[in-house]
Amino acid sequence: MQSFQIGPDEAGQRFDKFLHKYLPNASGSFIYKMLRKKNITLNGKRAEGKELLSQGDLVAVFFADETFQKFSGRSAEGGETHLPLADKAFAYGSATATDTSEAVLASVQEVSALKALSEYTLAYEKLSDITVIYEDKHTVILNKPAGVLSQKAESTDLSLNEWLIGYLLSQGSVTPKSLYTFRPSVCNRLDRNTSGLVLCGKSLAGSQELSRLIRERRVRKFYRLFVKGHMPLTDTPTHICGYLSKNRQTNKVTVFTQAPSHDSSRIETVWHPLKVLSDMTYLEVELITGKTHQIRAHLASVSHPLLGDYKYGNRQWNDNCKRRYGIEHQLLHACRMEFPVLQGTLSSLSGRTVIAPLPAIYSLLLAGKE
Repeated sequence: MQSFQIGPDEAGQRFDKFLHKYLPNASGSFIYKMLRKKNITLNGKRAEGKELLSQGDLVAVFFADETFQKFSGRSAEGGETHLPLADKAFAYGSATATDTSEAVLASVQEVSALKALSEYTLAYEKLSDITVIYEDKHTVILNKPAGVLSQKAESTDLSLNEWLIGYLLSQGSVTPKSLYTFRPSVCNRLDRNTSGLVLCGKSLAGSQELSRLIRERRVRKFYRLFVKGHMPLTDTPTHICGYLSKNRQTNKVTVFTQAPSHDSSRIETVWHPLKVLSDMTYLEVELITGKTHQIRAHLASVSHPLLGDYKYGNRQWNDNCKRRYGIEHQLLHACRMEFPVLQGTLSSLSGRTVIAPLPAIYSLLLAGKE
């Protein structure tokens, strides 16, 4: 018999979802059969699987050691048999939470010289330009550089998600064992070439609450960017609405002023010009809705495309700026987030404003230098 006490990062989820993580090699039908036969119990009683777990609940699994090993990938003694390489990097060797990254790297090589580096360790080592802007018990807010994916697009990618877990493992905030039942992850995504603030859930409760805030549009999100042409400087921001339709084959969107007959999403964008330069305007944008390529497409639809944006922008202007400033991608930076009054899990973020420093190229452009 194996037993497991529910901790804060397992509480709040359905029992069956927890079991799918705890026994990743077991099918859903097998898990429900074991629940019916009381081979898996919750607090000593038969469970259906739809129960919401609370901290301190006791899960008991009445399997033979071989059966538990088969369906969990871990030995009955609490070791591991088929841990992912990402976990092996921290489960073997002499590395501890306080070791340097070189020591962690050495421990990976001790596992097997023939295997690739742990993706968590590798991401933490390789994606060195990511910085932590804010952190508490439940949340981490990162400053993502342009060129880094928020989440994997392909299995071989390294993204902000892997960097986050590598960082938390290096700090001792999570352990290889805890990753079986909860994996910290990003809660909002930015395009690969968009830089700036990304919210991450460090705990299950933090992830759930951050996702709820984003879904309810209670976090105000602001971006800084440069657009082609001159926009009038006004005391009040410009608020426009439209309808966005996405072509999934081309991964490109079209903005309409009226709702088209086919599927579309209503969008709202607010912008406030800050400075007029020789052939461009520097402005701040607040994203009211958050749809694919919304800022880029919405501004292009009113003849003010983003600097460096070849998908929706002006190629000739972009090529000229590329020669002058070396700009390789759209300049779009998620610079600020403003949080509402909050209680409970996210109380540390209550009323807080979080700011990410502007990329160096912004200062260059604002100074009018080449």
